[in-house]
Order: sequence, then structure tokens, then C-alpha cells
Amino acid sequence: MTDKDDVTYSISELAKEFDITTRSIRFYEDQGLLTPLRQGQTRIYSKRDRVRLKLILRGKRLGFSLSETGQLFELYDADKSSVTQLTIMLKLIEQKKTELHQQMDDIKVVLMELVTVEKRCRETLVDAKNNENKSTEQSINPSSVNGETS
Repeated sequence: MTDKDDVTYSISELAKEFDITTRSIRFYEDQGLLTPLRQGQTRIYSKRDRVRLKLILRGKRLGFSLSETGQLFELYDADKSSVTQLTIMLKLIEQKKTELHQQMDDIKVVLMELVTVEKRCRETLVDAKNNENKSTEQSINPSSVNGETS
């Protein structure tokens, strides 16, 4: 029976499991975030690589850069007690929350501006249609322009 730590994965297995491209996985490897073993040209990913890939994707969803994720990996590798990692992670979370709050404020401002522009466009459109209708009516009945009645 195989030890759970001996489980390995191919690049295509990980790509399928996480619904990403093999190119993305190779990119994370190029960035030093994954370190698969190699047998010739074949990459062999460990359980550790699989966990790291899962954390990379989770970090991306939360808005962390690959650099920030890499920094956390380095801290974890250097400090297994994870006190330093958790302290830095809390700082990163606080920064990310601040950024997201700013983005939310920016989005609210843009939405208010869009509502204002939309309102003006609708008013202008109604005015333009009314003017078009008056112009059409006048061209149909030119005597009404001169103040004549029929």
C-alpha cells in the first residue's frame, strides 16, 4: 500500500482538477511557486505542490498577487511555527481589505455618475423626440406655422 505522502500528480491531472490550463501551472512553476520533480521532460507534482496550487488559486480569488503568495510560502518554509507567517498574513489581509473598501467607494461614485448621465440622456431623448414630433406635425400642417387655422 502507498503512503499518502507518496501520491503524485501529472500536470494534466492538476489542470483538470483545478480547471486551469497546463500553461498556468507552468507559469506558477516559472515564478518559483511550484517545484515539481522531473523525469526527463515529465513533471511530477507532489502533494505539497497540489496544496500550493490550491493556495495560489485561493489567494488569486481573494486578490493576493503571486508575489504576496510567494512571500507567504517562503515564510512558511522558513518558519514552520507560522507565527511570522500569520502576522504577515494579517497585515496582507488588512491591506487587501483597505484596497477593497477603496474600490467599493470608487464603484459607488462611478455608479452615481452613471445614474446622473443616464437620467440626462433619457431627458434629452424625450426632448429630442418631442421636438421631432413637433417638427413632423408642422411639416404636415404648414398653415399652423403661420397661425392660420383650417
